[in-house]
Amino acid sequence: MSESIIQDEKIGEKRKTSEKQQKRSAPYLLNAWKVLTSYAKATESMVCVMDQNLLPIPESFEEITGSNNTCLFCMKYKNRYMAPDSDETIPPWMGQPSRVQDLTANPCNMMHTNAIKRAHHFGGSYIYMCDLGFVFWTSPIFKNGRLSGALLGSGFLGIDNQEAAESMQIMCGGTVPEEKIRAHLSAFPRSDSSKAKSLAEILLICAESLSEGPEDYHKTLRRRAEQQAIISEQISLLKDQYPEGGPVPGYPLDKERMLLAALRRGDHEQGRKILNELLGILFFANPDHFNYIRFRAIELVVLLSRTVISPGNAKSAILEANNHYLNRIGDVENIEELTDVLHSIVEDMAGQIFSFQGTRHASALRKAERYIYETYTRKISLKEVADASGLSAPYFSNIFKEEMGENLTNYLNRLRVEKAGRLLTETDMSLSEIAGVCGFENQSWFSKIFKSFTGVSPGKYRGLGGGIIQEISRDNLSENYRSAVKSD
Repeated sequence: MSESIIQDEKIGEKRKTSEKQQKRSAPYLLNAWKVLTSYAKATESMVCVMDQNLLPIPESFEEITGSNNTCLFCMKYKNRYMAPDSDETIPPWMGQPSRVQDLTANPCNMMHTNAIKRAHHFGGSYIYMCDLGFVFWTSPIFKNGRLSGALLGSGFLGIDNQEAAESMQIMCGGTVPEEKIRAHLSAFPRSDSSKAKSLAEILLICAESLSEGPEDYHKTLRRRAEQQAIISEQISLLKDQYPEGGPVPGYPLDKERMLLAALRRGDHEQGRKILNELLGILFFANPDHFNYIRFRAIELVVLLSRTVISPGNAKSAILEANNHYLNRIGDVENIEELTDVLHSIVEDMAGQIFSFQGTRHASALRKAERYIYETYTRKISLKEVADASGLSAPYFSNIFKEEMGENLTNYLNRLRVEKAGRLLTETDMSLSEIAGVCGFENQSWFSKIFKSFTGVSPGKYRGLGGGIIQEISRDNLSENYRSAVKSD
């Protein structure tokens, strides 16, 4: 009798006995196996359902140990032949697995486990290819926000049969005839990237329908992954600006103000962009201080929630809003959750902040603010800004103060002081240079305006390090947060 590549015909009875001894899987996993069986027939794929320990469920054992599972080829030959010169001796798989636990001997087990974890992290599907060129795709199953299993698909080659056959010949050390390998590979069609992607997307739909919980956790994780990708781009830009070992940016107070302004005018897209920039600076400057980052987030929420409340509302309304949002931040356990919660809070508040969104002046004020940000580094007049908005100077002055809460001169000076504060603590530029690039007429006027906003001269501010990032007290509350909570 000729040797099979991956199947030992003597283990049939052993397998039946083992299956009887193994416990039945949880109902949701059995349902997953039922769904995946239909998926396999429709797509001509090989499938597997993994449990919460990332092991195949016993009910799928007979299917996944059939002759089409090339993973068993690796189990039999890979450890024996891949590293002949290594001092490390790894016993080769010498027979057919008779129980699920035997599959942990698969030398590619870590590859599959890591793929499931990556799919978990991104909240969707993950496509990958093994050393022999076989394509796999996987999607996680969740129960109440926890990883409770995974779906795995395969059955296609991502490379030419010839290339795959050569890899298998090398792996088995020539012990399996080449014609037998080619005959075996003929059962595996070639899959291009578009087909693999389609198969993975259908599998993800199955995983989403099988997951249980109060929310669509797959979408939550995908949203968080997208948020982190955007923030990672911000951090990458900051690494170019601030080389390792040098100074790091202080807390971006100017970004807070820009965020508030964006929300006031109803510009949600710009608000999200500014929030990501703020978080990018915060994460970059404090990579190992999660508690500090969390309490900075608390301070931001306190600031935003106070903006939400109108003067006619009672203190109880402020406390109710604060408690709701602060409890959510207090429950987060990592940066991904914190980012997601902050975005959610800002979206919620954006609809409540009293802004000029929807008024007939919205477009004019957006144009004015855009013009201010492009030109504040030089002297600009009320008429220039009003012209940019398309309104007359007197009328623009009135609506600007009404909607922004301050007149244009104060708005410009505060913007320039915040920019100057960052330059004082993050650069070696002289005071006269800073005055020039921030739009002040001269150093004397710069010092006067700067002190009126900060209480100290620019020189003293620089000597004190700016005081932008404050020490966290023993009870983990910064002075900014403490004063915000205590003030009425």
